[in-house]
Parts: sequence; C-alpha cells; structure tokens
Amino acid sequence: MIPLRDDNPIRGVPVVTIATILLCTLVFLWQLSLPAAAAQRAVNLLGFVPALVFGHARVEGQWVPAGATIFTSLFLHGGFLHLLGNMLYLWIFGDNVEDRVGHGRFVVFYLLCGAIAAFSQALFDTHSMLPMIGASGAISGVLGAYVVLYPRANVLVAVPLLVIFYTLRVPAFVVLGFWFVAQLASSVLTESGIGGVAFGAHVGGFVAGVVLIRWFLRERRRNRS
Repeated sequence: MIPLRDDNPIRGVPVVTIATILLCTLVFLWQLSLPAAAAQRAVNLLGFVPALVFGHARVEGQWVPAGATIFTSLFLHGGFLHLLGNMLYLWIFGDNVEDRVGHGRFVVFYLLCGAIAAFSQALFDTHSMLPMIGASGAISGVLGAYVVLYPRANVLVAVPLLVIFYTLRVPAFVVLGFWFVAQLASSVLTESGIGGVAFGAHVGGFVAGVVLIRWFLRERRRNRS
C-alpha cells in the first residue's frame, strides 16, 4: 500500500515538517552537484558509520565529530526514490504529529527517534564500516507516534493489482501496522553486515515513536503545570 494523503486536519502550518523536507531536498541537490567520488566521500564522512561512532575505527579528515553523524546522516539520501519515499511519508504523517506536540518539541522528538533508530541498526554490528543515511529512521518514529495518536484516521492509499493501481481509504492502524510488520519481518530475514535498507532502524524508530510520543504531548505539559 502506497499512502497518498490522510483526512486528518491540522490547526496550523507544520513549519518544521516543511523545513525538514526542504532541507533534505537541498542537501540531496548538493549531493547531486558533486562529482561521484566527492559524493561518496560526503556519504562516508556525514553518514552514520557504527565502527566510527563506537570507537572501533578512525578516519582521517573527518568533517564532523563521529557522534554528530547521528544527525547529519538524517539529511542525506541515496537516490531520488529514497528521498521521494521518505518525504512522502513525512509530509502525510508528520504534520499531524507536529500539530499535536508543537514545533519545538517535534524537532526534539524527530531527532531523538532518528538517533534511537540509528543505534537500533548499529547494535547488530558495531564494527560495521557501512554508512547509514536517510531520514527513514526518524520518520519511522513519526509513524509510530501517528498510529498511537490517530489509529482510526483515514489514509488514502494506492494498491497495485497486476498493472493497475486502485485507491481506497484505510484506517491508519492498518496501513502503518502492515508497514511495521513488513519492516520487522525484513529485519529478521536480512543478513547483517551487507548494504541495503536498514530495516532494524525502521523497527527501532517506530517503537521509539510509540513509546515516547506521550511524553511530548501538549496536553501532558498542561496537566503537569
């Protein structure tokens, strides 16, 4: 199922969601502007490399501290479809989560979920020199938050049947539940230590979003005050 939009209204402008999409797009255009060797070097030095972060290896000429790559890696992407898929999910589901928690807390929530997602993948092989890039770990946290906050919100999805796509409205818990099960199954079946999709990061980010979102809600802050 490919989500196209939801029917969940918001009360304001999702400035952080929009800014994140614009920033990821600008960074991707910068990546495209680089020669192939320089673009790969940018991925190696700004991507999240477990061996560097856990201190098992060192690289000369590092652009930022190894720990900072937990966050710089969230804005790099490996291709147009990688970027498009991530930004589509962020646009559909991020605005409502941002609307519910507020702009500032959404920034913290997004980055925290991204960090937890990265470590969830890295713990499978802390000596790996493969760089992880992409916003999908942080966005997985947004999806986890959305399914907690709006499980029955209608999501318009496109479903392929042979060569034809059909559209239908499905509750969010079905769409995102199906997505999570697919990521979990893929993380179990995928051999660690090889390149490809970081399914473990998706699972870790989603679980982080489910667990953490209640601590970021505006309603909780009001009740405590």
